[in-house]
Amino acid sequence: MEERKFKEVLIFVAGTTPQIITETIYALIHKNPPVYPDEVFIITSSYGKNLIIKNLLKPGIFSEFCKEFGIQESLLDQDSIIVVKDSKGNELDDVRNGQENECLGDFITEFIKEKASEHSTRLHCSLAGGRKTMSFYLGSALQLFGRSWDKLYHVLVSPEFESNSDFYYKPKKNRVLKKDGKQLNTKDAQIFLAELPFIRLKDKILLNSKSFKELVSEGQKEIDTALTQPFISIRLKEGIVSIGNKNIELKPFHIVFYTHLLRQKLERCPYPDKLYCGNCYDCFIQINDLAAPGITEIMAKDYEIIYGQHSDHVYNFRTKWKDGIDLSKLRSDRSKINKDIIENLEDETLATYYTITSLRKWGGTRFGVRVEKGKIRIES
Repeated sequence: MEERKFKEVLIFVAGTTPQIITETIYALIHKNPPVYPDEVFIITSSYGKNLIIKNLLKPGIFSEFCKEFGIQESLLDQDSIIVVKDSKGNELDDVRNGQENECLGDFITEFIKEKASEHSTRLHCSLAGGRKTMSFYLGSALQLFGRSWDKLYHVLVSPEFESNSDFYYKPKKNRVLKKDGKQLNTKDAQIFLAELPFIRLKDKILLNSKSFKELVSEGQKEIDTALTQPFISIRLKEGIVSIGNKNIELKPFHIVFYTHLLRQKLERCPYPDKLYCGNCYDCFIQINDLAAPGITEIMAKDYEIIYGQHSDHVYNFRTKWKDGIDLSKLRSDRSKINKDIIENLEDETLATYYTITSLRKWGGTRFGVRVEKGKIRIES
C-alpha cells in the first residue's frame, strides 16, 4: 500500500534562541526518510519575533541554509511568525503574570486545534525553544488534539555548540567558529532529534470547551467518568442486571426494554471508532420509534432467551403488542426501572449513568442509557 502523502507542517515555540529553528529543520531533513517542510509556523512573543528577524532572517542565515540544503526559502518570512496575543488582541512581549500565562495557553491550544483539523496535514511540533510554559502548552495541546500521525520533538545539540550564539546548523563544509578565545569546528557538531511519545486523547474524549484550563478540566472529568463507571452485565435468563457488585432483579419486560436500549448503544452507535461516549447521546432512540411494531419483534427475541422460543409468554407478548407498545407503558416502565436501579445502587451520582435518561432533542423525546458502551456486557 502506498504511504499517505501529507502536507508537512512544522510548528515551533521560540523565545530568545532562533537557532532551534534551523537546527530542528536540519535534523528533520536528515531523518530516514527525510522530512522536508511545506509550511513553518513559529509561536513567540513580539520580542522573540524581533530576534528571529534580526538574527535569522535579516542577516541571510536562513536564506543560506535553504540554498545549501535545497529547502524553499519562502517557507519562513514574517508572516510565519505568530505572536501570542492577550484577550484584548494585544501582542505580548513577554509573559509576566497569571492572566498572560492563561492567554498563552489558550492561544497555543487554539492554534494547534485549528491546524490539527486539516486532515491532509502532519504536524511536527518542536518543544526546544521558548519558555518552559510554552513547551508545556504545546505538548499538552498536541495531547488534546493531535492525530496518530502527528509528531512531537526536542532537538539536542552538542553542548559546546548549543551555547554558541553563532551556531545555527551544521553546514556541508566545515566552518570555524571563534568565541571567548575558543575555536570550534562545525564538522564536530552533533544535532540529534528526539521524537517524544505522547498520549493522544483526540476522538477518545469529547472536548467542547474553549480555554486550555476548561479543556483540561473537561478532559479529566471525561476520563474519570470512563474509568470509575463499573461494568454492567445483563443476564437475561436470570432476569438480573449486575452493576459492579450489585445484582438487580428486574421483571421480564423491564429487563427486555432496558436491554434494548443498551443494544442500541452497542450496535447502533453512529461513531463506532470512538472509544468513549462522553456526552454523546446520538444513539438515544425516539420514544415514538420505541413504540413502533418492529421493536416488538426485536424485544420478542430477548423474551425467547428468557422463556424459550415456543413459550406462551413469548406468544402473548407478540400478540399483545403486535401494533407497537403503548407510549404510556414505556414511560411508566421507564420510571419503575429507574426506581429499582436507584434503590439498589444507593448512589445517585453513579445511578445517573445507568438509569434510563429522557432527553428532549430535535423536537422529540429520546430514551437512552448514559453508561460508556465499553462497560456493557449482555449475556444470553
